[in-house]
Amino acid sequence: MRKFTASLTTIAVVFALGACSDQKAEHAPTATHDKSSAAQHEQFDNVLLQPFEGPYGGVPAFDKMNLQDVKPALEKAMALNLQEIDAIANNAQPATFANTIVAMERAGKALDRVYTYYGIWRSNMSSPEFREIQAEMSPKLSAFSSKIIQNKKLFERVKAVYESDELDSLSEEEQRITWLTYNNFAHNGASLEGDAKARYAEIDQELATLYTTFSNNVLADEEGYVTYITKDDLEGLPDTFVKAAAAAAKSRGEEGKYAITNTRSSMDPFLTYSTNRDLREKVWRTYYNRGDNGDAQDNNEIIKKILKLRDERVALMGYDNYALWRLEDRMAKTPENAMDLMMKVWPAAIARVEEEVADMQAIADKEGADITIKPWDYRYYAEKVRKAKYDLDSNEVKQYLQLDKLREAMFYVAGRLFNFHFAPVEAGKVPVFHPDVKVWEVTDKDSGDYIGLWYLDPFSREGKRSGAWATTYRSYTTFDGRETVLASNNSNFVKGADGEPTLISWDDAETYFHEFGHALHFLSADVKYPSSHSGVRDYTEFQSQLLERWLTTDEVINQFLVHYQTGKPIPQQLVDKIKKASTFNEGFKTTEYMASAIMDLKYHTTDPDKIEPDAFEREQLEKLNMPEEVVMRHRSPQFGHVFSSEGYAAAYYGYMWAEVLTADAAEAFAEAPGGFYDKELSQRLVKYLFSVRNAMDPAEAYRAFRGRDAKVDALMRDRGFPVPEKNNEN
Repeated sequence: MRKFTASLTTIAVVFALGACSDQKAEHAPTATHDKSSAAQHEQFDNVLLQPFEGPYGGVPAFDKMNLQDVKPALEKAMALNLQEIDAIANNAQPATFANTIVAMERAGKALDRVYTYYGIWRSNMSSPEFREIQAEMSPKLSAFSSKIIQNKKLFERVKAVYESDELDSLSEEEQRITWLTYNNFAHNGASLEGDAKARYAEIDQELATLYTTFSNNVLADEEGYVTYITKDDLEGLPDTFVKAAAAAAKSRGEEGKYAITNTRSSMDPFLTYSTNRDLREKVWRTYYNRGDNGDAQDNNEIIKKILKLRDERVALMGYDNYALWRLEDRMAKTPENAMDLMMKVWPAAIARVEEEVADMQAIADKEGADITIKPWDYRYYAEKVRKAKYDLDSNEVKQYLQLDKLREAMFYVAGRLFNFHFAPVEAGKVPVFHPDVKVWEVTDKDSGDYIGLWYLDPFSREGKRSGAWATTYRSYTTFDGRETVLASNNSNFVKGADGEPTLISWDDAETYFHEFGHALHFLSADVKYPSSHSGVRDYTEFQSQLLERWLTTDEVINQFLVHYQTGKPIPQQLVDKIKKASTFNEGFKTTEYMASAIMDLKYHTTDPDKIEPDAFEREQLEKLNMPEEVVMRHRSPQFGHVFSSEGYAAAYYGYMWAEVLTADAAEAFAEAPGGFYDKELSQRLVKYLFSVRNAMDPAEAYRAFRGRDAKVDALMRDRGFPVPEKNNEN
């Protein structure tokens, strides 16, 4: 039997909630198009259960979905899935790859379809009515999953295939998904018996309810705590931001005012440009106090309950702490390895913050501000330092960053690297869930072969969770006939005023490219089975982080960064300033992220009985010498990556782990004869880092691309930090 040494996350097998897609926030399952007959279609009178119909191999009926259909659709789909699972578990024939693993890959299509719609309500158009349904169904969905994962007969059949002689005769992908399926059972308590088994399932249900409450509390604070200002408060704010804030206020019934919404895309530019220090502090506190206001939406007690339940659950399987369990099958393997990487970077990051603050304080003193730099001053004075040191004005740069033009730039990169062509789909041909959503058809540039659809939902609105993410409504598979891709990118940009283009910051432009990297990962997939789309948390961000690098290529800058009024290309002088300042404020960016990642690991390696979240956060950051001018990117009571699901729990460090790979791979392109568009290297990029998804061990895949493991030195160089004397390898 082949021995597996894969370093990857456990997955929710396809019969549970579908294969997870790669996202920066919450991961939604993918749907698989079911080529059902008319008779099969008619058995479902609920549209959420029906196979996708229409062009492009079938598309979700977003124009027909109704909230009242959610609960009965979920209940029906779960019942159908359990029937399928029982049939597999009770098969009288000896367990084989075909009648067990493939049968499980095939099961649960109706639930996949329902969960596609469920994910839209949850992330893109939530409402109080949906949240009531979500609160009721979350523990039921958890109980349903437990019934499958704790199905002893099913686990015995999976185990039999995994330990059989047949395994050696299977393809590499088939061997891998067998391991993935077996590991998912073994890692999630399938071998427990009696009271321990029952308690494991109870804990899962309790956690499901707590996760839903946590995320809904944060969303409630984002919707409820909006700062309205007047014309007298606009000094320093760019005209485009003012127009967007006016539109945001008007949409909330406050015409004549200006709304600073409680999202990063609104908070960040306000803190960067507003000259009103008192208002900066108010907006800062409003944003960073989400879930921490001592009211009905306060999340501190929920965090304590989550940590205790997680700890109790892994103890049932013999683990000392949650992080040991979580990282066992990741690239990092142990929390010590993950923390070791963080500690290699942390001293350089906080040292850089000290330098950045000194530069800011000097300007504040020179201006006679008579202040000491505080967290709400950081962005404002950083912008002044940027102008003083690099003569670079972020607002000037923003004039050349039009959302539509950046989308064209992403299409250009996809064409050069992946040979993809994007063509807009005529309005009305494909159903969408909101007028802001647009759709493109993706084909091969040379053959014209159809690859999939790309949905884009770019703008912030009430009921939409904050942040940016990518997901799929259907993933590429061939085991049951060729299924094409339905991919989606979702953001929270503040829409420009009527008739005005949407202008975004350089950081937001990088995020735009980042999420498109996830979409390209979906669209370029060349795998046979749904489980091959599962993600490895300390690897899945790598591909999207890498794509950010193409934003700064000359080909993109010269063609797509044009002034929103004059249409003239961005001046070379300004480009030179941007590149010269590429590591500017890196101390702030690295420290705010790493503080969150380190705290995540500390939460999950500490006895939860000793944790009071607010005090624990403060005490641990003090021990780390956290600069008082910087706050965690995601403070604990709003840390949705970690406490609204288990996706990034004890795994938020994964962005940094992936950054090591990113910096190392970027150096490969920088050194290639054709640079970032080198044909031979681009082909290896697609073959080993994108199309293979999780059908190959990530470490093996990276070595096949690079010829060696990645080195931490590349990350240090990339961020402008001192490089350790001895080469350190990831």
